[in-house]
Amino acid sequence: MRIARDLATALERVPSAVLLYGDLGAGKTAFVRGLVEGAGGCPDEVSSPTFVLMQEYPGRRLVHHVDLYRLGGEDVADLEPLLDEMLAADAIVAIEWADRLRSLPEAAVRVRITDRGGDDREITVDGPVPS
Repeated sequence: MRIARDLATALERVPSAVLLYGDLGAGKTAFVRGLVEGAGGCPDEVSSPTFVLMQEYPGRRLVHHVDLYRLGGEDVADLEPLLDEMLAADAIVAIEWADRLRSLPEAAVRVRITDRGGDDREITVDGPVPS
C-alpha cells in the first residue's frame, strides 16, 4: 500500500486517472485502499465496487473507485462521459479492469499488479507522475 499512498501524494496537483490491471484477486482494491489513504481518506472504508460499479471516498482529494469487471461494450461506452466528468472535477479516478475502456484518459497512470503467490505482488507503475 505504500506505493499507492506515495502515488496519491504525487497526484495531488493534477486531475488523475489511475488505470488498474491485474487478474481477479491480484490486489487492485487493496491498491485503491492505499490511494485513498494517500489522498487523506479512510482506507478501512474501501471495498470492491464490483456489484455497485462505483464508490467514492472523500479526503484531502476525492477518490472515485470504478470497477468495470461486470460491464461490456455499450455499458462501458455509456460510462465514459461520466468518467471524463469525474476527472474534470479534480478527483483521482481509479479504474479497475481499465482494459475495457474504448478510449483511455489522457495522462493516465497505468498500474499492473501481478500475484506472485502468497502475499507477494509485482507492481508496475507507468505513466506521467508529477514530481
